[in-house]
Amino acid sequence: MSALAPAPGPLPSSARSKHLAQSPAVRRDGRWWLVTTSGVIAVTDPVFTGQLNRFATAMASADQAVAGSRLQQDQPPARPRGRRR
Repeated sequence: MSALAPAPGPLPSSARSKHLAQSPAVRRDGRWWLVTTSGVIAVTDPVFTGQLNRFATAMASADQAVAGSRLQQDQPPARPRGRRR
């Protein structure tokens, strides 16, 4: 088990890392960390990191689906083609 350690460098910037949903899990430079007010714990368990990776992939897919749905809603409806009255 990893000991509580100070954050590796300055706290993560959004360009290099991102919290997973609203959890304490943060991916930074390809590694998962649990961020607390007391410090940072590196996640080293391969089963747990695998679950975090799968959840992050699912969240990214959901975000893309929502963005696509919003994009469709912003487009004007297509005019029906056919006879005019």
